[in-house]
Amino acid sequence: MNYLVSLLKEIITKRKLILELSKADFKKRFVGSYFGIAWMFLQPMATVLVYFFVFQMGFKSIPPVPNYPYVLWLIPGIVPWFFFSEVLNMGTGCLQEYNYLVKKVVFRVEILPVIKLISCIMVHGIFALIMIVVFLCYGMFPKASWLQIAYYSFASAMFSLAISYFTSAINVFFKDMTQIIGICLQFGMWMVPIMWAPEMFKNFPSWLPTLLKLNPFYYIVAGYRDSMLTGNWFIERPTLGLYFWSVTIILMLIGLKVFKKLRPHFSDVL
Repeated sequence: MNYLVSLLKEIITKRKLILELSKADFKKRFVGSYFGIAWMFLQPMATVLVYFFVFQMGFKSIPPVPNYPYVLWLIPGIVPWFFFSEVLNMGTGCLQEYNYLVKKVVFRVEILPVIKLISCIMVHGIFALIMIVVFLCYGMFPKASWLQIAYYSFASAMFSLAISYFTSAINVFFKDMTQIIGICLQFGMWMVPIMWAPEMFKNFPSWLPTLLKLNPFYYIVAGYRDSMLTGNWFIERPTLGLYFWSVTIILMLIGLKVFKKLRPHFSDVL
């Protein structure tokens, strides 16, 4: 716990440096690319269109929230997942990418996953705006609950960062971690679930919704949909919220402990 407190103090003290490095990290993704930042949005938008045509146009799926088209039910689920996936993918390889900083004795490498996180938040903010524009284009009147997106984005950021500390430290010594994360994310999208819900299909066992809620990210996806569609507030899910934050804090402490233990060996391997 003392290690976590000292890290928070370091982040606050060096907040200007972290912000500048995050901006530089965001910009360098598009160096040499003709279409620049557009590529970052083309693939996710293509993914949304594919699932829209498959589920709504093909299978004629009826979303669990009545009176809403499938695409409006899908987007609030897939937007936070894109954020989580990007943070995990970028954070896992951050120590290799910034190996020249890892080898500097005066630089505290614990802030590197934070830099990647903030860089991804910039992209996520644009996606959140696109989501709101889509809802407005469908004639949805803004709700006060839309403001909750900030809270659930913060929750998603903390959950992603907790896992990133663990995966980034392990990835220095076990290079296959990046591929493992990619496979887990592919399965995870269907296990949250994001593209489907038990209510969309008949003859699903009654215990399945309870099992799905054991996935901490279920809280994030459900929260986004509560905020954008039904207007429910996060205080209406107290048990799920307590479970999510308990798991996130435990993962954060484990991730930081592993990171701290392996940190002295980073420069030798990199």
